Amino acid sequence: MALSKSDRRLRIKRRIRKIVKGTVNQPRLSVFRSNKEIYAQVINDETGKTIVAASSTQKDVKAKGTKTEIAAMVGKAIAEKAVQAGVQNVAFDRNGYLYHGRVKALADAAREGGLKF
Repeated sequence: MALSKSDRRLRIKRRIRKIVKGTVNQPRLSVFRSNKEIYAQVINDETGKTIVAASSTQKDVKAKGTKTEIAAMVGKAIAEKAVQAGVQNVAFDRNGYLYHGRVKALADAAREGGLKF
Protein backbone atom coordinates (compact mmCIF):
# COMPACT_ATOMS: atom_id res chain seq x y z
CA MET A 1 0.00 0.00 0.00
CA ALA A 2 1.27 3.46 -0.87
CA LEU A 3 2.02 5.94 1.89
CA SER A 4 -0.02 9.10 2.19
CA LYS A 5 1.74 12.41 1.72
CA SER A 6 1.82 13.14 5.46
CA ASP A 7 3.02 9.61 6.35
CA ARG A 8 5.81 9.93 3.78
CA ARG A 9 6.90 13.28 5.27
CA LEU A 10 6.88 11.84 8.80
CA ARG A 11 9.04 8.92 7.67
CA ILE A 12 11.55 11.32 6.10
CA LYS A 13 11.39 13.54 9.22
CA ARG A 14 12.28 10.61 11.51
CA ARG A 15 15.15 9.62 9.24
CA ILE A 16 16.56 13.18 9.32
CA ARG A 17 16.10 13.57 13.09
CA LYS A 18 18.23 10.48 13.76
CA ILE A 19 21.16 12.46 12.35
CA VAL A 20 20.40 16.15 13.04
CA LYS A 21 20.65 17.07 16.71
CA GLY A 22 20.79 20.53 18.25
CA THR A 23 23.58 21.21 20.75
CA VAL A 24 24.74 24.27 22.68
CA ASN A 25 27.43 25.00 20.08
CA GLN A 26 25.29 24.13 17.06
CA PRO A 27 21.54 24.34 17.71
CA ARG A 28 18.99 23.02 15.23
CA LEU A 29 17.15 25.36 12.86
CA SER A 30 13.78 23.67 12.40
CA VAL A 31 11.31 24.70 9.70
CA PHE A 32 7.56 24.04 9.74
CA ARG A 33 5.49 24.84 6.70
CA SER A 34 1.71 24.95 6.68
CA ASN A 35 -0.40 25.74 3.64
CA LYS A 36 -0.72 29.37 4.70
CA GLU A 37 2.20 30.20 7.03
CA ILE A 38 5.84 29.25 7.66
CA TYR A 39 7.61 28.97 11.02
CA ALA A 40 11.27 28.63 12.04
CA GLN A 41 12.84 27.85 15.42
CA VAL A 42 16.41 27.58 16.68
CA ILE A 43 16.36 24.74 19.23
CA ASN A 44 18.86 23.33 21.72
CA ASP A 45 17.86 19.65 21.93
CA GLU A 46 20.11 18.93 24.92
CA THR A 47 17.97 21.13 27.16
CA GLY A 48 14.82 20.95 25.05
CA LYS A 49 14.57 24.75 24.85
CA THR A 50 13.76 27.01 21.93
CA ILE A 51 16.38 29.75 21.75
CA VAL A 52 14.66 32.00 19.17
CA ALA A 53 11.67 31.69 16.87
CA ALA A 54 10.21 33.57 13.91
CA SER A 55 7.12 33.07 11.80
CA SER A 56 5.10 34.66 9.05
CA THR A 57 2.37 35.48 11.59
CA GLN A 58 4.53 38.03 13.44
CA LYS A 59 3.79 41.71 12.88
CA ASP A 60 7.38 42.62 11.91
CA VAL A 61 7.40 39.90 9.21
CA LYS A 62 3.80 40.12 8.04
CA ALA A 63 3.86 41.73 4.61
CA LYS A 64 2.40 41.47 1.18
CA GLY A 65 4.04 39.19 -1.33
CA THR A 66 4.19 35.60 -2.45
CA LYS A 67 4.62 32.77 0.03
CA THR A 68 8.24 32.38 -1.12
CA GLU A 69 9.00 36.08 -0.50
CA ILE A 70 7.41 35.86 2.95
CA ALA A 71 9.50 32.73 3.71
CA ALA A 72 12.63 34.72 2.81
CA MET A 73 11.56 37.46 5.26
CA VAL A 74 11.13 34.83 7.99
CA GLY A 75 14.63 33.52 7.18
CA LYS A 76 16.11 37.00 7.60
CA ALA A 77 14.18 37.53 10.85
CA ILE A 78 15.32 34.21 12.37
CA ALA A 79 18.93 34.96 11.37
CA GLU A 80 18.84 38.42 13.00
CA LYS A 81 17.35 37.05 16.22
CA ALA A 82 19.80 34.13 16.33
CA VAL A 83 22.84 36.37 15.82
CA GLN A 84 21.58 38.67 18.60
CA ALA A 85 21.27 35.60 20.84
CA GLY A 86 24.88 34.66 20.06
CA VAL A 87 24.20 31.78 17.66
CA GLN A 88 26.39 31.58 14.55
CA ASN A 89 26.33 27.91 13.47
CA VAL A 90 23.13 25.87 13.16
CA ALA A 91 22.16 22.43 11.90
CA PHE A 92 19.37 22.81 9.32
CA ASP A 93 16.33 20.58 9.88
CA ARG A 94 14.03 20.70 6.87
CA ASN A 95 11.52 18.61 8.85
CA GLY A 96 10.72 16.17 6.05
CA TYR A 97 9.98 18.82 3.44
CA LEU A 98 11.84 18.90 0.15
CA TYR A 99 14.65 21.46 0.00
CA HIS A 100 12.80 23.48 -2.60
CA GLY A 101 10.58 26.53 -2.83
CA ARG A 102 9.68 28.12 0.51
CA VAL A 103 12.06 25.95 2.56
CA LYS A 104 14.97 26.82 0.26
CA ALA A 105 14.06 30.53 0.29
CA LEU A 106 14.04 30.54 4.11
CA ALA A 107 17.40 28.73 4.26
CA ASP A 108 19.06 31.05 1.72
CA ALA A 109 17.81 34.16 3.54
CA ALA A 110 19.05 32.78 6.88
CA ARG A 111 22.49 32.22 5.32
CA GLU A 112 22.51 35.79 4.00
CA GLY A 113 21.52 36.99 7.47
CA GLY A 114 24.67 35.52 8.98
CA LEU A 115 23.88 31.92 9.97
CA LYS A 116 26.27 29.17 8.90
CA PHE A 117 25.00 25.69 8.01
